[in-house]
Amino acid sequence: MVDLVLRGDTVVTPGGVEACDIVISDGRIAAVEPHGSVAVPAGARLVDLPGSIVMPGGIDPHVHCAWPMPVPDGPTAFTQPASVVSRAAIHGGTTTLIDFVRCIEGADVQDAIARRDAGWKGACHTDYAFHLMVEGDIAPAMLEQLGAAIRGGHPTVKIFTTDLTPSRKGRMVDFGDIWEVFQVLAANQGLGVIHAEDNDIVMHMYAKLFREGRTSFVNMAEVHNTLSEDLSFRRVIRLAESVPGTALYMMHTSAATGVAAIREARGKGVPIYGESLHQYMLYTSDDYRKANGQIFHTYPSLKSAQDQAALWGGTLDGAINCVATDEICCTLAQKTQGLRIDDTTGGNAGVEPRVALMYTEMVGRRGYSLRKFVDLVSTNAAKIMGLYPRKGVIAVGADADICVLDTSRRRIITAADLHETDYTPWDGWEAHAWPSMTLLRGKIVMEGGRLTGTLSDGRFVARRIDPAIIAAPVAL
Repeated sequence: MVDLVLRGDTVVTPGGVEACDIVISDGRIAAVEPHGSVAVPAGARLVDLPGSIVMPGGIDPHVHCAWPMPVPDGPTAFTQPASVVSRAAIHGGTTTLIDFVRCIEGADVQDAIARRDAGWKGACHTDYAFHLMVEGDIAPAMLEQLGAAIRGGHPTVKIFTTDLTPSRKGRMVDFGDIWEVFQVLAANQGLGVIHAEDNDIVMHMYAKLFREGRTSFVNMAEVHNTLSEDLSFRRVIRLAESVPGTALYMMHTSAATGVAAIREARGKGVPIYGESLHQYMLYTSDDYRKANGQIFHTYPSLKSAQDQAALWGGTLDGAINCVATDEICCTLAQKTQGLRIDDTTGGNAGVEPRVALMYTEMVGRRGYSLRKFVDLVSTNAAKIMGLYPRKGVIAVGADADICVLDTSRRRIITAADLHETDYTPWDGWEAHAWPSMTLLRGKIVMEGGRLTGTLSDGRFVARRIDPAIIAAPVAL
């Protein structure tokens, strides 16, 4: 039974941009036919979308909901939960979020997954999945549990190569244990998702800047620097090369050195993929000196204009495949409470404007094709993370997760117009389009700026990485 027909003259499909009718039945795309050719049956709704861009729903592969947030000289607070972040995501045209399970927060890995899922089930507007996160010393028993969890639908494992700050001891995994985790990934068709910084360099620079009295967060780029990214990316890559079958996804790449390391590894046949964040691509370390400059920060730090240019170059040559947010949704007071290089809050409240901002910067300002833009905010994440072809594509059989971008709705972004928190790092930025409708599995969950979905709409999505993604660096 046909429930809905979307009729668009600018529909982004795997074949390019087409004028077509999208037929939706029972939450999935039942047909994609020539524009105007479908006779809409009785009881079905026709939505005519002339002039709008019809694209797959956005996928943000890097968010942190209800996440512990260290407070300077105080108890740990928590960021906003999935209910808030997913609401903002839907308003922004994003229909799938991938968060994290801290494997240490449970009796075993499966218990940690169950605890995390309990905070999302029935409390999320979008579909969702989880990366597994390992921290500190990895016990042999956990390695066995990771293998089972990978096979059970959680095929991505997050690893830190640094503690980030001197006060967060225990997050970093040493390279011996990373080696062991890589063997588990290779044996079970998993993917390593890596926060790669050289801990020796990072901690040396903390100590150096404290000795010199240069403790303000405006100096953050000296601590989380380009050399650190260079050394750590290359060490992780070399370790992966020693374990055949290991594939990597380098999270929040921030520097030209990281882009170069990914590019060179792909050239040698290493199955490696790169992610950057919209704040790295649109802000630099100079922005730390603005009023409330902490709002632009996440870990690693913002870098130079030259690094920023390299990130944009990476989106064109295949070194950067996804643009994510590293979402941390908190209040302005929480985001700006840290003043030093060692206590500044990371993350960013950016899930709602991400799709519109990237459309503006990619298509509007840099001349990217619509297909390339959609790849970077949706399709590539689906392919790399094991969601494709269920997600990230307008094609027969896919979930009817769709974002309609209205190019007549230009706007200046303000916090008051968004649905996350009381500030936005994107205040004053112009958007050349804005989502006018979002569908999740065929249900219209946002229309005309009004939320029409419910917290029970979101479902967990089990994933399996395509063997081709692991076998060699796929050109996306």
